[in-house]
Amino acid sequence: MTPRVEVSLAWAGDGAAHLRGLMVRLGEDAYAKPSALPGWTRAHVLTHVARNADAMMNLLTWARTGVETPAYASDEQRDADIEAGARRSAAVIRADVEETSDRLSQVVKKMPEQAWSATVRHRTGVEIPAAAIPWMRAREMWIHAVDLDVGASFADMPIPMAVELLTDVAANLSQRPGVPAMRLVADDGGREWAVGDGSGPVTRVLGPMADLAAWVSGRGRSRAVRRDDGTAPPELPGWL
Repeated sequence: MTPRVEVSLAWAGDGAAHLRGLMVRLGEDAYAKPSALPGWTRAHVLTHVARNADAMMNLLTWARTGVETPAYASDEQRDADIEAGARRSAAVIRADVEETSDRLSQVVKKMPEQAWSATVRHRTGVEIPAAAIPWMRAREMWIHAVDLDVGASFADMPIPMAVELLTDVAANLSQRPGVPAMRLVADDGGREWAVGDGSGPVTRVLGPMADLAAWVSGRGRSRAVRRDDGTAPPELPGWL
């Protein structure tokens, strides 16, 4: 279940502030350095965050007006825009991220209440309620802050959001073929998440909640994330 719109909006706003703080501390040369995402520099990651804001505004326009407005013109155009944008100066990229985040915030504030129940289409082709868009944006802000590889981690994320993220990813993985049945156990809070339909043997994977969130999101694996017998957890498909 998608978190309430107002809750997701608060998380997205906090994530935007978190990301701005990271950008301010980065020197000009740091933007061209590799990020934690293969093939992308930090400039690529930040340009993607800005273009994602544009995409979310397109979907909100669709929900508000009923006129089909895809998130991106095409996947090819999306990739080309990110590639071109990553060549800009650090100051221009930083301003782009801040301006598009602020503009998205204003669009959200002007959304009529009834528009949140409209159905739009994610770029993957999956139909989603407009009410899911603030949650999608919150995920983007906090996870891509980690992807910058400048010291941010999943431990920075608000704990209720980390719980929601693990719930979201566990549900997504449960629909993927070939993903083993698992029970994820946060040994720093006692929370658990089921992956799979419950049939067949179930692998228990334990670890601190922040480390579990990083692992299921494809953002690294800590030694603290392990099976019951202490061995490494299963390999998982990419997620976001």
